[in-house]
Amino acid sequence: MKVLLTGGSGFLGRHVLAALARHGIETVAVGRRKPEGASAFIEADLLAAADFAEIMRHAGATHLLHLAWYAEHGKYWTSPLNLRWVDATTRLVEAFCAAGGQKVVIAGTCAEYDWSHGVCLEDTTPLEPTTLYGAAKDSARRLAMAVCRQHGVPCAWGRVFLPFGPGESVQRLIPSLIEVFGGQRAPFGVNADACRDFLHASDVAEAFVTLLRADKGAGEGAVNIASGAPVKLADLVVMLAQMMGGDASIVLDLPGGRPGEPPLLAGDNTKLKALGWEMRTALHEGLQGMIDEARS
Repeated sequence: MKVLLTGGSGFLGRHVLAALARHGIETVAVGRRKPEGASAFIEADLLAAADFAEIMRHAGATHLLHLAWYAEHGKYWTSPLNLRWVDATTRLVEAFCAAGGQKVVIAGTCAEYDWSHGVCLEDTTPLEPTTLYGAAKDSARRLAMAVCRQHGVPCAWGRVFLPFGPGESVQRLIPSLIEVFGGQRAPFGVNADACRDFLHASDVAEAFVTLLRADKGAGEGAVNIASGAPVKLADLVVMLAQMMGGDASIVLDLPGGRPGEPPLLAGDNTKLKALGWEMRTALHEGLQGMIDEARS
């Protein structure tokens, strides 16, 4: 197996690159800048590339793991760049399949689902994205899978729920709360009664490796990448406060949440576990690692 990896410089990409190395999987990263830890690299702007075929000839990869997408916090939900990534993803997959690629694995998102259903199952929960980001990802999935079917190439679409861990944007929920209890940010309110499905980035990375290595006929189509163990945000706040010697009430006593937020958002991970994947980093352990990183 030789993997062509996009998005290796991103939050999840760094963890995926490390997981591929742990498993001894030869990897070629492609992107605008060389990811830290990448031994082989092709410099290319995927949104501007006119000839993906040349990238494929240079890479000589058997497997494609496509993570790259626009992900700037607070902006990616509505950015028109989502539309450009649909096009780039489709052309990338077409070029890979045309070059004789053997398997495609792509990062999707829980934002493709109708969140009113709470616990999301791949084959039964309706796909009703309410954002441009979710709609673009769902469109990219449909197109990429159609291309793969046409070429007879298996394709897995990993719908990632709420990843957290080292390297995460400080504007996201958990790093922001760590800054609050570390005295570096003013307290803010959260939707305390809401339950969310958090999964450590290292476990997300192992899930993508599991999809890459799955036997033909297994691990294809949409597969949730989730803990399957949602936690109430109030409990998350209390846990972080206790771990950092802080007072949870400075957050929990404030109003929080946004209109339309679902009370429960979680992924059923039965499909993923059936492939041999298991969650290795408990929430408490992952939070401690992030606290240690913030204090270092």
